[in-house]
Amino acid sequence: MTPAPHDAPTGTDTQTLASPAAIRHDWPLDEIEALFALPFNDLLFRAQRVHRAHFDPNAVQVSTLLSIKTGACPEDCKYCPQSGHYNTGLGREKLLEVEKVVEQARAAKDAGASRFCMGAAWKSPREKDLDVVLEMVARVKALGLETCMTLGMVDGDQAGRLAAAGLDYYNHNLDTSPEFYGEIITTRTYADRLATLGHVRDAGMKVCSGGILGMGEAPRDRAALLQQLTRLEPHPESVPINMLVKVPGTPLEDVEDLDPIAFIRAIAVARILMPASHVRLSAGREQMDDATQALAFLAGANSIFYGDQLLTTANPRAERDRALFARLGLHPEVKEEGVRQTCADDARARVEDALEADLARRAARQAAARAEALAYDATRASGD
Repeated sequence: MTPAPHDAPTGTDTQTLASPAAIRHDWPLDEIEALFALPFNDLLFRAQRVHRAHFDPNAVQVSTLLSIKTGACPEDCKYCPQSGHYNTGLGREKLLEVEKVVEQARAAKDAGASRFCMGAAWKSPREKDLDVVLEMVARVKALGLETCMTLGMVDGDQAGRLAAAGLDYYNHNLDTSPEFYGEIITTRTYADRLATLGHVRDAGMKVCSGGILGMGEAPRDRAALLQQLTRLEPHPESVPINMLVKVPGTPLEDVEDLDPIAFIRAIAVARILMPASHVRLSAGREQMDDATQALAFLAGANSIFYGDQLLTTANPRAERDRALFARLGLHPEVKEEGVRQTCADDARARVEDALEADLARRAARQAAARAEALAYDATRASGD
């Protein structure tokens, strides 16, 4: 006899953790840490159950990211090569011309991207720059792409104008836990970040917010970061989970590497905590082998940046991504809205249709057999 699958690790509130459909904003830190502590196979199994309840497990949302203004940022984020506080050899570039941005967006769409993300190294956008950005948003949106921007802090008026121009998503990461945040950034507070996310949500835009792992934080900080994200109501529609890319010249260039298994655990826990969000396997993919990326997709990651370059760091080339998708049987997600009507649901519907057809065939055969038997009995009766 085959034993029943084990899905109830001891020492955990299994009733709470077992529901793949629950969307909560009240996760206690110790409960999140209990998820991180699950046996790896149990954690991935739970994450897969949640993932399949909300998404096509073989579809990946594909975005392309373009730096529209690079370098000389006044913030002192210790991970960032664009900070003006560090000498990383990165030159300062002005805001790109609108036509160049549209050209890049058109190429991204032709390559299979469904969302075009634009990033500028600002503490917050200046008025004259915002006017240009608004035109970029409108022009990219007209191509039929979803639009996303990361411009630093925005107030309510700026968020409203971005939304009116057609901006779908605004990215503003929390980066790490509130407790560890001061070790990484001093020029912008955690409250500043949360305020920007509030302005974005109030303007009616979708939120893209996640963090960076491998900056020297403790495991508890990873749990606390995810807890902060779950407290946002609703959850961020996109949750980028970044692996630190260590850039020479930044204060974190010599930080100890994060264990890839610990990274995959964070992906899985993010999937469980935020069931309906897209969890993006973001920066750091260039350093990951195919097996690590495959585990990330198994753990519930269902969004990537596609192309050769992120803002200032390398990204796996498009050919490598296409080859990996083919090996894993993955495909780009065509439409984000309504993805809860997943291919998994379609597969179940096909199975149900097949069962109904099979039952109909069996009923027809049984009816034919009964008719044949009746005819045989009638023949014998007439012969007698």
